[in-house]
Amino acid sequence: MRIRAAVHVHSDWSHDGSWPLSKIASFFRKAGYRCVLTSEHDESFDDDRWQCYRKACSENSTKDLLILPGIEYSDNQNIVHILVWGINPFLGKGRKIDEILLRVRELKGVAVLAHPSRKNAWQQYDESWMPLLSGIEQWNRKADGVAPSSEAQFLISKHPTLLPFVGLDFHRLNQFFPLVMALQIDGSLTEAAVIDALQEQRGAAKVLGVPINYFSIGILSGAAKGIEHFRKYLRRKVKSK
Repeated sequence: MRIRAAVHVHSDWSHDGSWPLSKIASFFRKAGYRCVLTSEHDESFDDDRWQCYRKACSENSTKDLLILPGIEYSDNQNIVHILVWGINPFLGKGRKIDEILLRVRELKGVAVLAHPSRKNAWQQYDESWMPLLSGIEQWNRKADGVAPSSEAQFLISKHPTLLPFVGLDFHRLNQFFPLVMALQIDGSLTEAAVIDALQEQRGAAKVLGVPINYFSIGILSGAAKGIEHFRKYLRRKVKSK
């Protein structure tokens, strides 16, 4: 079974999220998604709250849409962020990235390097992380706008075995964008089945139904980057007034 998954979604369980899980479930189901991989900020959690959150995700899931609970872990400088799914214990706040990645691997979870362009996080990248990562977020709607990250593309070109991800970094409606992880699921739609698909790289990052590599080179890449450059220019002009 092939499903459309929305990745890197924040609810009001994060300090800066705006939508409850019930509204997220309804909206993304109507938008044609079958799974939402949340990534709540670690600073909003301790282990007790994490267990409550996992229960809330289950209660707001339906036969048509699975809410898969996840945490966006950040280092103590809030520069490098790691998206984590598929593990039960909460790993704590402000831990070293290599410690997080090693623990996720021990627990057989999935770890993805989030938005490498944000605060030049890609410059902090350590080669020792590569075998511990499942993928890299090549296009983050909030951090990168309407074009994929050149820095993320650089990292992926060095490590082509890592799965390219597209993430909404959704906090509110204006951050919605047609970014989709198309996943091949074996059997029923469950958390375990989604984690297996990600670990086995049975997935593809798509934009408007088009594979992301079409936006990495060529005409579509140039068009997207041109639009994003103009968007940032307009935003600067508006803010300067």
